[in-house]
Order: sequence, then structure tokens, then C-alpha cells
Amino acid sequence: MSGTGSQAPATVKERAGLALNDEFLRKAVRFTTERLRSGKKKASEDHGNWEQWRERGRQIRLHTIAHLDYYLNLFVENARANGVHVHFADTAEEAVKLSLAIAERKQAKSVVKSKSMVTEELHLNHHLQSIGVEAVETDLGEYIIQLAGEAPSHIIIPAIHKNRYQIADLLSAEAGEKLEPDTTVLAGFVRKKLREKFLEADIGMTGCNFAIAETGSMVLFENEGNARMVSTVPKTQITLMGMERIIPSWSDLEVMATLLPRSATGQKITVYMSGITGPKRADDADGPEEMHIIIVDNGRSLQLGDPEFQELLNCIRCGACLNACPVYRHIGGHAYGGTYSGPIGAVLTPSLKKNVAEWDDIANASSLCGACYEACPVKIPLHDMLIYLRRRKVEGGYGNKLEGAGMKGFAAVMGDMKRFRSVIKLGQLGQRLVVRNGGISIKLGPLKGWNTYRVAPSLSKKSFRQQWKTMEEEIRSGLQEMPPEIRQRMEAAVKNRGKEGGKSHG
Repeated sequence: MSGTGSQAPATVKERAGLALNDEFLRKAVRFTTERLRSGKKKASEDHGNWEQWRERGRQIRLHTIAHLDYYLNLFVENARANGVHVHFADTAEEAVKLSLAIAERKQAKSVVKSKSMVTEELHLNHHLQSIGVEAVETDLGEYIIQLAGEAPSHIIIPAIHKNRYQIADLLSAEAGEKLEPDTTVLAGFVRKKLREKFLEADIGMTGCNFAIAETGSMVLFENEGNARMVSTVPKTQITLMGMERIIPSWSDLEVMATLLPRSATGQKITVYMSGITGPKRADDADGPEEMHIIIVDNGRSLQLGDPEFQELLNCIRCGACLNACPVYRHIGGHAYGGTYSGPIGAVLTPSLKKNVAEWDDIANASSLCGACYEACPVKIPLHDMLIYLRRRKVEGGYGNKLEGAGMKGFAAVMGDMKRFRSVIKLGQLGQRLVVRNGGISIKLGPLKGWNTYRVAPSLSKKSFRQQWKTMEEEIRSGLQEMPPEIRQRMEAAVKNRGKEGGKSHG
């Protein structure tokens, strides 16, 4: 069962503190995200028209979500015509109930699963276990964290935070013998183990990367081949898909099949891309005899019509924003506390749950640098959404009162030039008490959190305005030696520039 193990600390700050003190985790996450970022950069450069395809991907997603009711109905109509049983689940509880009902009707004893963030979102493994059904993750990374009793820490690389020695320990415990920390040995053991599970399973359970409205088909992207086994060997297949996974046509899939793998892993295309249109037909060599698709809402429809958050549904779950985010690269995924981590998780979790009180700190786990937007293959403005969430937090009465008072003080200072100059002078004088070796390392007040991991820079001995005034005086002195007509033009220019500079309070 995938889970979170022991009770996690209550806040993002506390969880991040644990991650920042885990040197191995930081190195592992930094190494892998850097490799993924480099791969994406090269793949997008090799593509040649990356920005045009990004915009095309964005337009496809914008159009689809704007007409989601039409494309969902079209997909359902065509899927049912293909012999698929289609179910709608408004809530997580309904999605779980539908899944368990199918398992109980089929008298299932075991379920094999390919990678699915929706089933993680529903904590479905735990619920299957509660009715005596063994649920086995067959993606290598998911299988590893299932053995560890943990949740995924990355959308596409669930075990990003573990090295081969830790993995060898987990698999050795499962094997009942010592396995060498060699990737070939470890993968060989998992392959043999899972083949038995594929053959024994009563139900295969998958997620869905994209659903094609025009034919009622679903598409899976993967690199290991396990999803093909899950969707062909068991007699019954259940696919759980978020309601936003729809795209209109197969021609639109070409765009997504170009954007997603390059953004996720730097591949031109995934090793396996499977299109599934209904259950097994009479002349098919393999495939499920019975196929169910459960379309999950679970808070997604709350974003429809919201001008600030509707684009959140454009996400294609590539994980590129995690790899680019300086916060995620330092603390990993578990610090975010929910199923989804990184910038997309910081927005998606509170938006789906609409629970500001429970998730009031997650939107603050960002530097607002915009790297997530630059990395996103469909150009979701996550940095703007993080600001919207912070605003809603304050408007909902969950803001930090001390921070609010500080911002009011900041506004008062920045709104008056005399106050601004006075505060700068006081700061230059007062900092002498705490500056050491050119920086401020003292851990008091607002500087405590910052200086735990870095040193705050000191104020310059001369502010920009003071330096400007000195330069202006030097120019005026030099003007005295110039011919009168040139001096007059230069004095006018200096005077005008001084007026323009006076308009700025920064």
C-alpha cells in the first residue's frame, strides 16, 4: 500500500525543515531534477519549434476545457458504443465506492496497477486492502515506494528520493535474500516477481494520460511496458481518469505526444504509447473481456468558470514544473503534504479541496520566480495562481497578522520619500551592530528562517540615491569647464533626469 508512513509534521515549514536536514534526500532530488531539466532543455532545442508547439498545446487545452461538457459527452458516447462501462464520480468517496463495487462483483482477490496519480489521490490501495483485495503497483518506482509504505514524491519519478542502496534493502526484504545494489539485479528481481502478479490478477487498473473524444479511446504513456500488461492480461480493466484528461482528436494527440515526453524526461517519445478503444473483440489476441472507465471530478469542476484557476485543468502531468522549481529541488515532494507536489501541487491541492484553513501555508512554498511557467509545456501561469491563492488566504482571514502589519509599515515608508530616506539612513547606521564579514548572519526575528541556511546581505554603505547625488555633483563640477552652450544643454539634461528619477520610490 502506498501511504505516508508515520504521521507527517503539520506544516510545510516543519516538513521542509526535515527535508533540508536530510543531506541524502537533497542530493538525490537535486541530481535527478538536474538530469531531467538538462534532458528537457536538449530535447526542446533539438525540436526546433518548441515555443510554437507550446502555444499550440496551450490552445488545445484552453479550447478543450472551455468546451469540456461537449467533449466529455462525446467521449462517453463513443466509449459506450465501443462496449465500455463508463461511470461518473463526483467525489473521491464515490470513485472509491464504484471501484470496490466492481472488485466485489468480480470476486477479485488481486489487482495489478499501472502508474496513476488519480488512484493515489483517492488512496485506493488502502481501500482495496480493506476489503481483502491485494493491490500491487507494477511501475518500478511505484512498487518501490509501496514497499516503503510511502507516497510518491514526484509526479513521474515516484522514488526520486531514494538511491539504489536503499532500494536494494527494500527489495531484499521482499525477496527474503540479500540482493546486490546493482540496477540489473534489482530490476531482474522485480520483473520476475511482477510477472507472477500479472498472471494471477483478477483486475488490471490504470490511469489515463489522454482520452480521445472523437473515438472514445484512452491513451497511456509509459517506459516499462507494465501498463500494457495491466491492460491486456487481466480479464477486467478499470481505468480511473480525471475529468480534464480529454482532448478532442488523434491529431491533437500528436501535439501532446511531442510535448509531454520531452518535458517529462527529455525523450522524443515514450517507449510505449498505447491507444485502447474498448474491451477485447472476438478476433483480438488479447485484452480485457470487460472494461470500466471511472471519470473522476473530486473538485476539478470547481475550477470551471474561475478566471484565475480554470487554466489549472490544462495540466498534462509532465512534472517539468517540479524539476525547474528551486524550492522543490531543495525539499523534494513529501514536504508539500499532499498527493501532488511542486508548483502544480502548491496550487492544485488547495484549489481542489477549497480548504484554505488546512492548506493555508502551501502557496507560500514558492519563490515566485516564474521558472514553473517557463518550464510548463502548455504555459500554465502557476506563479500568478500562487499569488491569487495568497490573496484569497488573506481575504479569508487566514493571513499572518504580523506580516500584515509589516506590509502596512512597508507601504507607509515607500509612499513617502522623506520617510524612505530616513529609514535607509537608520538601517545603514543600525546594521553596524549585526554585520559581520560583509553579511548579516544573526538569527533573530524575520531573519531567523532566512539565516538558518544562508547569510543576509548588508545594506550598501551608500544607497543608490546617495551615489546618484554624488555622481550628479561630479557632473555639475565638470560642466563648469565646458563651453557655455554645451553646459546649458547638459545642465538641462541632468535636471530632467533628476526629476524622472524622483518619481521612483525604489
